[in-house]
Amino acid sequence: MLFMRKNVTLPAAGAELPGRAEPIATARDHFVFHRPLQPPYRASMRIATFGMGCFWGAERLFWRLGAEKIWITAVGYAGGATPNPTYEEVCSGMTGHTEVVRVVYDPQTVSYADLLRIFYENHDPTQGMRQGADVGTQYRSAIYAQTPDDRAEAARVTAAYAQALRARGLGAPTTEIADAPPFYFAEDYHQQYLAKNPAGYCGIGGTGVSCPASPAA
Repeated sequence: MLFMRKNVTLPAAGAELPGRAEPIATARDHFVFHRPLQPPYRASMRIATFGMGCFWGAERLFWRLGAEKIWITAVGYAGGATPNPTYEEVCSGMTGHTEVVRVVYDPQTVSYADLLRIFYENHDPTQGMRQGADVGTQYRSAIYAQTPDDRAEAARVTAAYAQALRARGLGAPTTEIADAPPFYFAEDYHQQYLAKNPAGYCGIGGTGVSCPASPAA
Protein backbone atom coordinates (compact mmCIF):
# COMPACT_ATOMS: atom_id res chain seq x y z
CA MET A 1 0.00 0.00 0.00
CA LEU A 2 2.94 2.34 0.58
CA PHE A 3 3.91 2.78 -3.07
CA MET A 4 0.75 4.50 -4.24
CA ARG A 5 0.47 8.11 -5.29
CA LYS A 6 0.13 10.41 -2.28
CA ASN A 7 -2.74 12.73 -3.15
CA VAL A 8 -4.09 14.52 -0.06
CA THR A 9 -6.66 16.78 -1.74
CA LEU A 10 -10.07 15.58 -2.87
CA PRO A 11 -10.80 16.23 -6.57
CA ALA A 12 -12.94 19.21 -7.46
CA ALA A 13 -16.59 18.51 -8.17
CA GLY A 14 -16.92 17.39 -11.76
CA ALA A 15 -13.24 16.52 -12.09
CA GLU A 16 -13.58 12.95 -10.81
CA LEU A 17 -12.87 9.95 -13.03
CA PRO A 18 -15.94 8.77 -14.96
CA GLY A 19 -15.93 5.16 -13.75
CA ARG A 20 -18.26 2.69 -15.42
CA ALA A 21 -21.89 1.58 -15.47
CA GLU A 22 -21.29 -2.03 -14.46
CA PRO A 23 -19.79 -3.26 -11.16
CA ILE A 24 -16.26 -4.61 -11.29
CA ALA A 25 -15.81 -8.33 -10.62
CA THR A 26 -15.49 -9.38 -6.98
CA ALA A 27 -15.61 -12.56 -4.91
CA ARG A 28 -18.77 -14.63 -4.72
CA ASP A 29 -18.28 -15.91 -1.15
CA HIS A 30 -16.60 -14.72 2.04
CA PHE A 31 -13.25 -16.52 2.27
CA VAL A 32 -13.51 -16.99 6.06
CA PHE A 33 -17.23 -17.46 6.70
CA HIS A 34 -18.16 -19.14 3.40
CA ARG A 35 -21.31 -17.07 3.01
CA PRO A 36 -22.40 -15.00 0.01
CA LEU A 37 -20.48 -11.74 -0.01
CA GLN A 38 -23.20 -9.67 -1.64
CA PRO A 39 -26.81 -9.01 -0.58
CA PRO A 40 -29.47 -9.97 0.11
CA TYR A 41 -28.44 -10.70 3.69
CA ARG A 42 -30.57 -12.09 6.47
CA ALA A 43 -33.35 -9.66 7.35
CA SER A 44 -32.22 -9.48 10.98
CA MET A 45 -28.74 -8.24 10.04
CA ARG A 46 -27.61 -4.62 9.99
CA ILE A 47 -24.82 -2.91 8.08
CA ALA A 48 -22.00 -0.65 9.29
CA THR A 49 -19.45 1.00 6.99
CA PHE A 50 -16.11 2.36 8.18
CA GLY A 51 -13.04 3.94 6.59
CA MET A 52 -9.96 3.64 8.78
CA GLY A 53 -6.94 3.38 6.53
CA CYS A 54 -5.80 0.32 4.59
CA PHE A 55 -8.90 -1.84 4.31
CA TRP A 56 -7.01 -5.14 4.54
CA GLY A 57 -6.30 -4.81 8.25
CA ALA A 58 -9.56 -3.02 8.99
CA GLU A 59 -11.59 -5.89 7.62
CA ARG A 60 -9.72 -8.47 9.70
CA LEU A 61 -10.51 -6.60 12.91
CA PHE A 62 -14.21 -7.18 12.35
CA TRP A 63 -14.31 -10.74 11.00
CA ARG A 64 -12.29 -11.76 14.06
CA LEU A 65 -15.35 -10.97 16.18
CA GLY A 66 -16.65 -14.31 14.93
CA ALA A 67 -19.36 -15.79 12.76
CA GLU A 68 -21.95 -15.59 15.56
CA LYS A 69 -21.70 -11.79 15.68
CA ILE A 70 -20.67 -10.96 12.13
CA TRP A 71 -22.50 -12.30 9.08
CA ILE A 72 -19.93 -11.10 6.56
CA THR A 73 -17.30 -8.43 6.09
CA ALA A 74 -16.32 -6.96 2.73
CA VAL A 75 -13.94 -4.29 1.51
CA GLY A 76 -14.83 -1.66 -1.00
CA TYR A 77 -14.91 1.99 -1.92
CA ALA A 78 -17.32 4.73 -0.79
CA GLY A 79 -17.64 8.46 -0.25
CA GLY A 80 -16.66 9.62 -3.72
CA ALA A 81 -18.34 10.35 -7.02
CA THR A 82 -16.88 7.78 -9.43
CA PRO A 83 -19.26 4.85 -10.01
CA ASN A 84 -17.82 1.31 -9.83
CA PRO A 85 -14.19 2.38 -9.48
CA THR A 86 -11.15 0.12 -9.67
CA TYR A 87 -8.48 0.01 -6.98
CA GLU A 88 -6.03 1.83 -9.22
CA GLU A 89 -8.55 4.60 -9.85
CA VAL A 90 -9.21 5.04 -6.12
CA CYS A 91 -5.48 5.16 -5.41
CA SER A 92 -5.05 7.89 -8.02
CA GLY A 93 -6.94 10.27 -5.74
CA MET A 94 -9.30 11.19 -8.57
CA THR A 95 -12.46 9.36 -7.45
CA GLY A 96 -13.06 10.96 -4.04
CA HIS A 97 -13.56 7.49 -2.54
CA THR A 98 -11.99 6.15 0.62
CA GLU A 99 -11.17 2.52 1.33
CA VAL A 100 -13.92 1.12 3.54
CA VAL A 101 -14.98 -2.07 5.24
CA ARG A 102 -18.62 -3.17 5.22
CA VAL A 103 -19.64 -5.02 8.39
CA VAL A 104 -22.88 -7.00 8.26
CA TYR A 105 -23.64 -7.82 11.88
CA ASP A 106 -26.22 -9.27 14.22
CA PRO A 107 -27.46 -6.47 16.54
CA GLN A 108 -28.61 -9.09 19.04
CA THR A 109 -25.01 -10.14 19.71
CA VAL A 110 -22.96 -7.00 19.01
CA SER A 111 -24.06 -3.38 19.17
CA TYR A 112 -23.28 -0.52 16.81
CA ALA A 113 -21.57 1.20 19.76
CA ASP A 114 -19.30 -1.86 20.11
CA LEU A 115 -18.33 -1.56 16.46
CA LEU A 116 -17.66 2.16 16.85
CA ARG A 117 -15.37 1.42 19.79
CA ILE A 118 -13.39 -1.07 17.67
CA PHE A 119 -13.28 1.49 14.87
CA TYR A 120 -11.87 4.29 17.03
CA GLU A 121 -9.45 2.21 19.10
CA ASN A 122 -7.78 0.66 16.06
CA HIS A 123 -6.81 3.65 13.96
CA ASP A 124 -5.75 7.26 14.49
CA PRO A 125 -8.69 9.48 13.51
CA THR A 126 -6.70 12.70 13.97
CA GLN A 127 -4.45 12.36 10.93
CA GLY A 128 -6.64 13.65 8.13
CA MET A 129 -5.83 12.18 4.72
CA ARG A 130 -3.53 9.47 6.02
CA GLN A 131 -2.96 6.59 8.39
CA GLY A 132 0.65 6.43 9.48
CA ALA A 133 2.82 5.86 6.42
CA ASP A 134 -0.25 5.36 4.21
CA VAL A 135 -0.90 8.81 2.76
CA GLY A 136 -3.74 9.78 0.45
CA THR A 137 -7.42 10.65 0.35
CA GLN A 138 -8.34 6.95 0.21
CA TYR A 139 -7.00 6.50 3.77
CA ARG A 140 -9.17 9.09 5.49
CA SER A 141 -11.24 8.23 8.56
CA ALA A 142 -14.96 7.88 7.85
CA ILE A 143 -18.21 6.57 9.31
CA TYR A 144 -21.04 6.09 6.83
CA ALA A 145 -24.28 5.57 8.74
CA GLN A 146 -27.19 3.51 7.44
CA THR A 147 -29.88 5.13 9.62
CA PRO A 148 -30.48 8.42 11.47
CA ASP A 149 -30.07 6.56 14.76
CA ASP A 150 -26.71 5.22 13.66
CA ARG A 151 -25.58 8.66 12.59
CA ALA A 152 -26.62 10.12 15.95
CA GLU A 153 -24.78 7.33 17.77
CA ALA A 154 -21.69 7.93 15.65
CA ALA A 155 -21.78 11.63 16.51
CA ARG A 156 -22.21 10.85 20.22
CA VAL A 157 -19.33 8.39 20.33
CA THR A 158 -17.11 10.71 18.28
CA ALA A 159 -17.73 13.57 20.71
CA ALA A 160 -16.92 11.31 23.65
CA TYR A 161 -13.73 10.08 21.99
CA ALA A 162 -12.71 13.63 21.13
CA GLN A 163 -12.81 14.42 24.86
CA ALA A 164 -10.72 11.36 25.65
CA LEU A 165 -8.16 12.34 23.00
CA ARG A 166 -8.03 15.91 24.27
CA ALA A 167 -7.43 14.68 27.82
CA ARG A 168 -4.34 12.87 26.53
CA GLY A 169 -3.07 15.94 24.67
CA LEU A 170 -3.98 14.63 21.22
CA GLY A 171 -5.76 16.35 18.35
CA ALA A 172 -9.42 16.28 17.44
CA PRO A 173 -10.91 13.57 15.20
CA THR A 174 -11.04 14.42 11.50
CA THR A 175 -13.51 11.57 10.92
CA GLU A 176 -16.06 12.16 8.18
CA ILE A 177 -19.56 11.24 9.43
CA ALA A 178 -22.21 11.03 6.73
CA ASP A 179 -25.23 9.10 5.56
CA ALA A 180 -24.18 5.91 3.81
CA PRO A 181 -23.34 6.59 0.14
CA PRO A 182 -23.21 3.84 -2.49
CA PHE A 183 -20.81 1.05 -1.57
CA TYR A 184 -18.74 -0.45 -4.38
CA PHE A 185 -17.19 -3.87 -3.74
CA ALA A 186 -13.43 -4.03 -4.24
CA GLU A 187 -11.80 -6.61 -6.46
CA ASP A 188 -11.74 -10.31 -5.55
CA TYR A 189 -8.12 -10.34 -4.40
CA HIS A 190 -8.75 -7.61 -1.81
CA GLN A 191 -11.59 -9.47 -0.10
CA GLN A 192 -10.39 -11.04 3.19
CA TYR A 193 -6.87 -10.36 1.95
CA LEU A 194 -5.13 -11.10 5.25
CA ALA A 195 -6.87 -14.46 5.55
CA LYS A 196 -5.53 -15.39 2.12
CA ASN A 197 -2.14 -13.78 2.85
CA PRO A 198 -1.50 -14.03 6.62
CA ALA A 199 1.89 -12.34 6.39
CA GLY A 200 0.52 -9.49 4.26
CA TYR A 201 0.82 -5.80 5.01
CA CYS A 202 -1.40 -4.25 7.68
CA GLY A 203 -1.06 -0.56 8.49
CA ILE A 204 -3.78 -0.45 11.16
CA GLY A 205 -2.80 1.03 14.53
CA GLY A 206 -4.57 3.07 17.18
CA THR A 207 -3.70 5.97 19.45
CA GLY A 208 -3.70 3.93 22.67
CA VAL A 209 -6.67 5.94 23.94
CA SER A 210 -9.72 3.91 25.01
CA CYS A 211 -13.05 4.86 23.45
CA PRO A 212 -15.93 5.43 25.93
CA ALA A 213 -18.53 3.90 23.64
CA SER A 214 -21.10 2.43 25.98
CA PRO A 215 -24.64 2.73 24.58
CA ALA A 216 -26.50 5.95 25.25
CA ALA A 217 -28.87 5.88 28.23
